Parts: sequence; C-alpha cells; structure tokens
Amino acid sequence: MTTSGLGSSLAYLLSRAERSVNRGLAAVLVGEEVTVEQWRIMRALADGRGESMGELAEAVLMPHPTLTKAVDRLIDRALVYRGPSKGDRRRVAVFVSGRGAELLARVDGAVAEQQGVIALAFGQERTERLMHDLESLMEALDYAELRI
Repeated sequence: MTTSGLGSSLAYLLSRAERSVNRGLAAVLVGEEVTVEQWRIMRALADGRGESMGELAEAVLMPHPTLTKAVDRLIDRALVYRGPSKGDRRRVAVFVSGRGAELLARVDGAVAEQQGVIALAFGQERTERLMHDLESLMEALDYAELRI
C-alpha cells in the first residue's frame, strides 16, 4: 500500500488510530461520567500499590499539570485519594479508593466489549499482533533513546 501526504506519516496514522479507539472508549465511559484519561489513571492504580505523581504521569502519558488537575477531580469524586507511600511513608502516593475500584469493576466489561469490537472489525489475530508490535515498537524506541 503506497500512500502520500499525511497518510505516509507513521505519527499521523498512530494518532488517528488512537483518536478512533479513544472515541469508542469515551462512549463506553460516558455513563459513569469518567474521561478516558481518568479511567487510565484509575486503571494504573488498580493494583493497590499506589503511585507517586511522577510515576503516574509516566504510566498514563500525561504532563504533570494535566495529571494534577485530573487527580484532583477524581479526589473530589472520592474515586482516588492521596496518602503515604507503602514503601516510603515520607512520600505521597495516589491510590484508587474503594469507590473507584467499584467504578472500574462496573466498566471493565464494557471496556472489554469495546476492545472486542475492535478485534471483530480488525480480526482477533491481527489485533493481538498489532498490540504486540506496538509494545515492541515502544521497547525499541526506549532502547534507542538510551543509546542517544
């Protein structure tokens, strides 16, 4: 397949795919009045270990000021909270609350269904291969950054 213009840019194609996937995810989350970014934050915290704001910003791909506002909104809704880190009580970490865990449990099925729609449209095997290839791409780019 030969394309020109924007269609020949990997960055553009990845951004366009991300927007399309996030539109579907946003539609699933709208009933809970949660944005895709807020869902990502809670999903990153779901293991219960807590994360510093720096770790969380890296995990959810958000700049610190944007993350702070999103976390503050989640705190206002009692979906997450700040507390001492389990590993170092002098550090502050963010944790998902019981209420936030309940919300995640309610939307998990719908989020999985949305990913199933993608797999149905694109093919299960191709979707799994795409996810694997994107992980490999990220690893390669991380490795390349270390070498620079």
